[in-house]
Amino acid sequence: MQTSFKVGLIVNPIAGMGGSVGLKGTDGEEILREAIKRGAKPVAPKRTLRFLRRLKTLLESENLKLQLYTYPHPMGEKEAIKAGFKPIVIGKLSSEKTTAEDTVRAAREMEKIGVEIIAFAGGDGTACDIYEAIKDRTPIIGIPTGVKMHSGVFASSPEAAADLLVKYLKGGAPLGTVEVMDLDEDLFRKGILAAKLKGYLKSPIDRFLLQSSKSYSQPTHDEELNKMGIAREVIEQMEKNTLYIVGPGTTTKAIADMLKINKTLLGVDVVLNGKLIAKDVDESKLLELLGKFDKAKIIVTPIGSQGFIFGRGNQQISAKVIRKVGRDNIIVIATRGKLAKTPFLRVDTGDPELDEKLKGYWKVVTDYGEYTVVKCI
Repeated sequence: MQTSFKVGLIVNPIAGMGGSVGLKGTDGEEILREAIKRGAKPVAPKRTLRFLRRLKTLLESENLKLQLYTYPHPMGEKEAIKAGFKPIVIGKLSSEKTTAEDTVRAAREMEKIGVEIIAFAGGDGTACDIYEAIKDRTPIIGIPTGVKMHSGVFASSPEAAADLLVKYLKGGAPLGTVEVMDLDEDLFRKGILAAKLKGYLKSPIDRFLLQSSKSYSQPTHDEELNKMGIAREVIEQMEKNTLYIVGPGTTTKAIADMLKINKTLLGVDVVLNGKLIAKDVDESKLLELLGKFDKAKIIVTPIGSQGFIFGRGNQQISAKVIRKVGRDNIIVIATRGKLAKTPFLRVDTGDPELDEKLKGYWKVVTDYGEYTVVKCI
């Protein structure tokens, strides 16, 4: 078995910054400025470090040697050195601020060098940039650091990305074809989910380590009735003087519709005593409200076919928020049809210790008076 490998690393340093501040992405200079104005902090560097530290531990335990190729300072060099690697730094940045063109150029240069695989830290936008650069000619693994991660190239967590990379290098994970989805951020911020298939990338395949592409389907009459049953069950169980933090999605929106309140489809809203008291909130607003009320609950629904209840599209409900509310005060809801395509739940809050506490079995509301026990892995 080959014991020395060439691996590329590309980091989009601004990926994910819009999540906790409720911007649903960071594509574009104007949105990035707004994210920073709202107090957003870099996400990708920390998550890349988690990936690299796990990777280094695995390489040492498996006695594998790896030469890491990366782009200058903010696009991988800094994190690689911090994690104890001695990367070969290639190329140069077009300016102090990294751009999509830097990602494209980095991917193409790594392809020319002949790396076995490229690991990249970013979201759907970064995946699209890499697709534009090299199509499916070089295998890819996505380290999940973005806000929108509907593509099938992303591992379920930074640590899972390292596990999948090593498994592939050892010959234990076959290559497959995964979808790259392109989501219109401007429409997304207006509550319109407009996603299209950008293309396909090659990636190592493992159903536990790699997430699926987000599924999109037209709701059926039976599914709409199912959502109404779930909404009725949740509303009847709601407690007085308790904050309800309601995550995004059509299933959670059914609760708001039954309460006759105007909830955002793709944002996080807060309900108290059947009334909407805060709309499309960010992490700081949630923490502010939690400081004013003694009792709070979170209502979330898993992303179709991926199973994530935290860490994909609802980063406003951060690890800090979840810790304040507590595991016992989280309500998971899902239609029967969604659960049929989602055999297990997942979490990726950015806090590995919290993620471990959230794993295990959950009682999911699946209709009026109906619950299904589902494992979070």
